[in-house]
Amino acid sequence: MFSSPRSSYKLSLLLSVFFIHAAPSLAAETPSSQAVSSNTTQPIPAININADDVSDDPTEITPGSTLLKADQLKDIVNNSPDTGALLENQMGVSLYKSGRIASLPVLNGMADDRVATVIDGMRITGDCPNHMNPALSYLNPHDVSVVNIMAGISPVSLGGDSTAGTIDIERKSPVFSKKKDKIIVTSQVSSFFHSNGKGVGVSGDTTVANDHLSIRYNGGWSQSRDYHAGAGGGKVNSTQYKMFNHDVTLAYKKDNHVLSLNIGQTDTPYEGFPNAYMDMTKNQSVFINGKYKGDFDWGTLEARGYWQRVTHVMNMLRDKGGHTATTGMPMNNIGRLAGYDIKGSVYLDDKNTLRIGNEFAYYTLNDWWPPLQGSMMMGPNTYHNINNGHRNRVGTYAELETQWNHKVTTLLGVRNDVVMMNTGQVSGYQGLTGMNAAERTAIDRFNSANRGKTDVNFDVTALLRWKLDPHLTWETGYARKTRSPNLYERYSWGTTAMATKMVGWFGDGNGYVGNVNLKPEIANTISTSFNFHDVQQEIWELKIQPYYTYIHHYINVNYLGSMSGRGGTTVSMLQFANHNAQLYGVNSVGTYNVWNDKKFGKGVLRANLNWVRGTDLTNHTNLYHMMPVNGTLSLNQYIGAWSGRIEGEFVNAKGLTDPLRREPKTPGYILLNIGTSYTWNMFRIDGSIDNVMNKKYYLPMGGLSIGDLIANNQVRALPGIGRSFNVALTASF
Repeated sequence: MFSSPRSSYKLSLLLSVFFIHAAPSLAAETPSSQAVSSNTTQPIPAININADDVSDDPTEITPGSTLLKADQLKDIVNNSPDTGALLENQMGVSLYKSGRIASLPVLNGMADDRVATVIDGMRITGDCPNHMNPALSYLNPHDVSVVNIMAGISPVSLGGDSTAGTIDIERKSPVFSKKKDKIIVTSQVSSFFHSNGKGVGVSGDTTVANDHLSIRYNGGWSQSRDYHAGAGGGKVNSTQYKMFNHDVTLAYKKDNHVLSLNIGQTDTPYEGFPNAYMDMTKNQSVFINGKYKGDFDWGTLEARGYWQRVTHVMNMLRDKGGHTATTGMPMNNIGRLAGYDIKGSVYLDDKNTLRIGNEFAYYTLNDWWPPLQGSMMMGPNTYHNINNGHRNRVGTYAELETQWNHKVTTLLGVRNDVVMMNTGQVSGYQGLTGMNAAERTAIDRFNSANRGKTDVNFDVTALLRWKLDPHLTWETGYARKTRSPNLYERYSWGTTAMATKMVGWFGDGNGYVGNVNLKPEIANTISTSFNFHDVQQEIWELKIQPYYTYIHHYINVNYLGSMSGRGGTTVSMLQFANHNAQLYGVNSVGTYNVWNDKKFGKGVLRANLNWVRGTDLTNHTNLYHMMPVNGTLSLNQYIGAWSGRIEGEFVNAKGLTDPLRREPKTPGYILLNIGTSYTWNMFRIDGSIDNVMNKKYYLPMGGLSIGDLIANNQVRALPGIGRSFNVALTASF
């Protein structure tokens, strides 16, 4: 492969030039569009991200992949402002419940930066030492067209610099008139109310288009007070939020070519984080995302360029004591992201499709904490946590998909990512002269260290899909995936209890210190799935997926010391460090049409069950935040314009925890949820009751309820939300 980072970088640029100058010279013909799927999730679905996408996408043969389209997401979209909720109850997926509109997705036990979360081709980075603004927090659920979840193994063409898999989300595609010179106008508006927390929200979009030009506006607003736990658990502090988002899409279509430009803004004036010491008091994002797609007789070409600027501010909301000129702890961040992505699919013959691509992402971050007026500890100077940090990545890949016959399909891909990181010198609140001895030593060591790092990473993916007989499809694969550390894992440098507790996205209340010498994680995953179904795949289906992952240089933590915390708790000081680790488990999902006739409509039984186990092979301890055995069972009925569901959520007790992080154990629980919807002409009304029995339970992935700890010295795991009556109304024109 590549002998050095410099040669790898040159090859990436050469491929980029080839794409730009050579590809557009060939003629084109547009493939036909594909139909939108029904409400039943297909196990190995054909992708349909845009109306004119081709059907040779590699996700068709990715073990454990799940494709969800707009019609399948309506029940969730109309009732939740959190885009992360769209991923719930899927194979291999769980969520870190931190902020109400900022869930962090977990795939097969691995979360956050280990998951490649892509929105309209943009790999968005969290610009926050607590990761309060993850990628999904910038997206209105009403704007989602397709959610593609690839847990464990993902093709090299759909993400590098990750170990857990890929979540690929596309906004709604531009709509054009089918008739020449005819102008179409479409609109949709939706609102919701949640009784628990008094949550309210409004979303809407409108499109004006002819056969060549299309303009679409999408916007939303939502807010909520603190929610209450079930069965007298009381108010859960720091769970309020308020958010606005707007975006406009301009598109031009001519023959087999589409050019689009998406411009948007997201504004979160505040969001409470119950398992963190800080809250978000401002988060503003502005982005531009341009895309070209052309269909040619030799294949397809896509090119994308994007830019994003994020201004992020943290402090303490009223629940944690509020903030004035002399209280709280101001923390500021500014992040900038810019990049391009060029990829082509070449139809070599009727059996072979070659995909090649090149991408570049330029990311910069400044993280500084202004002095607090009159404070001896937090002043008189500015604390620089990350000073002009940057993390730039160049990725190049090639993969070959071969349809050997109507039963056997293979996919083989290789990828190289060069990740270049550096940061400037830092200083504490006391500047460079007034600090204590420990802080002076830490700053001198950090500033004199060789902070520039270049990682040359390689990925390999090999997949097989085999239709053994009309009732069984077997998929299997191997992936070598590599992830470089993020800026906080490498460069956060604090020495005091207060400073280290401001870094960490784990909800455990501990303090974290970076490690300049961290090495990239290398994950080797073997996954297979058995898909049993009836011949027509219309009556029943059962998919079982076991997997195993070994991770060399897994970024875990080493113990540095401990200190006393609020309410008699003990806080650990931890430093990021490379260990070895393994994760293994089984995911399963099934559907069965219980009845289907004119009188009673259609009744569908759906179930899923997930189990994961993670161990640190260096410390011989459990990995942090492993979801216990969990699943759902639901009965859904559809009669004409009406649908209804009754659903049970099952979560086992969490007894396998990480002792180093003092992870709380949580009891098992069962939740009952019911819902219904009715469509009449242009209107749709949704009603539901979550946690019907008002069960008191604790979130296995929620960590410690720090908001309650600060407000009233109450030590407990983060409680889940109690009973909530929800209603939503949608009108389409």
